[in-house]
Amino acid sequence: MTLAEGPVGLRPIRQTDRRAWRDVRARNADWLRPWDATSPDSLTGVPVTFGAMVRALNTDARAGRLMPFVLTYGERLVGQVTVGGISWGSLRSAHIGYWVDRSVAGRGIVPTAVALATDHCFAVGLHRIEINIRPENAASLRVVEKLGFRPEGMRLRYLHIDHGWRDHLSFALTAEEVPGGLLARWRAAAGRPGG
Repeated sequence: MTLAEGPVGLRPIRQTDRRAWRDVRARNADWLRPWDATSPDSLTGVPVTFGAMVRALNTDARAGRLMPFVLTYGERLVGQVTVGGISWGSLRSAHIGYWVDRSVAGRGIVPTAVALATDHCFAVGLHRIEINIRPENAASLRVVEKLGFRPEGMRLRYLHIDHGWRDHLSFALTAEEVPGGLLARWRAAAGRPGG
């Protein structure tokens, strides 16, 4: 599945993305470290290879548990958007996580990508999308504000980030809240064509 809005695109992550993905991550290591999820198990010092990460993501995608996308801007890989924690049945919910290259931050790329992913989730039958953000992450808080995600409260010691359990603010949106789609609402709010 490939999703696009102007120069912003989402497509499945591939083994061939290794060099571009690693280059972006290396350039942005210090900028992303305070927001990047880590695993308590990673303290053993055994790094996960890119190939192993892609295989694990794609295995979970085939099982319907997540949707791993690379984020592109003008065909250049600039980040990642992952729809994870997919639950079907009576819940039909998931959460979205993302990161972007600092060199393109502030251009509306992440809100556009999150809107694309959210609309896709609703189109395939999910009902609720959640985004969890560290309270100190002003840039990500601005993303959910721009898109109109509803605040739902604080989750104490919710996610392991930067080698510690960190509190997160939780935001959500249900399909009924955006009957015309989140991308259309984002276009209209941003004064973009097509809205």
